[in-house]
Amino acid sequence: MSSLGRPFAAGAAGLALLVVLLAAAAGGALGGLLGGTGAEVAPSAAALSAIPATYLALYQQAAATCPGLSWTVLAAIGTVESDNGQSTLPGVSAGQNAAGAMGPLQMLGPTFAAYDQPVPPGGANPPSPYDPTDATYAAARMLCADGGRNDTNLNGAIWDYNHSRAYVTEVLHLAARYGQAATTASPSAAAATALAYALSQLGTPYRWGGETPGVGFDCSGLTQAAYAAAGITLPRVAQAQYDAGPHLPPGSPLQPGDLVFFGSSTSAVSHVGIVVNPAGEMIDAPHTGAQVRIEGFPTTIGAAWGTDLYLGATRPAG
Repeated sequence: MSSLGRPFAAGAAGLALLVVLLAAAAGGALGGLLGGTGAEVAPSAAALSAIPATYLALYQQAAATCPGLSWTVLAAIGTVESDNGQSTLPGVSAGQNAAGAMGPLQMLGPTFAAYDQPVPPGGANPPSPYDPTDATYAAARMLCADGGRNDTNLNGAIWDYNHSRAYVTEVLHLAARYGQAATTASPSAAAATALAYALSQLGTPYRWGGETPGVGFDCSGLTQAAYAAAGITLPRVAQAQYDAGPHLPPGSPLQPGDLVFFGSSTSAVSHVGIVVNPAGEMIDAPHTGAQVRIEGFPTTIGAAWGTDLYLGATRPAG
């Protein structure tokens, strides 16, 4: 696939994310934006103004076929690739662009053919990459297969769509603008700043002991740096960050920017992440060989997360 949108530099992406998340802190438009189905995430004013109603419905319907894939991610990709079918550039309604991509979701011919079945309700038969319904469902199936299902690897799924870290950042930025969950409390300005910083580091390699932007982070190095950007000093390691609190009472609703902790017990904390979706998604630097990414976690204290347990959360900006 090949983006038709303008280039999105990493520095600009970080600034744009900060602006969006600070606005969300004031207006309640951040919670639950990347995860969940269309029934759980309502379109924001930005989505309603930017996305034609027919495309908005298609994104919601197609995403619902993939458990855990948010329609906001599909909508963000559709916006970047073709302005939701409104672009007049080559390859959107006919022909191909310079990279050989076709249609409103800008899929290569062999890729579209791999995901164009079964023909969705209202789609063309035989399927066509220029048909909005066919294209949207094919894109949803591709994202689902590549890691979007239940957030197995959402970052990787978006990366596979267009192999660019800046593209992943731009899509996640737009997805954050396009959704709102009215039942989720807004983060404070400090939490939004910390979360914006963490989002700007998506794709940075994991490095044990790392604390350098764009070069390498470990889990607690990322959270420390994120909150330092908001003017809040955290201890260096996950155990000390957990001990520093302030702790949320068990069962309390999470908010974007909260820190969530994992390990075998509260005296053996081994991992920390930053909540991006209170329904169960965090940004973290997971392990050697991986990159800073968004991934799912259980929100019930004591539930298993891999070989560890979810131990609870703190709210440094509380």
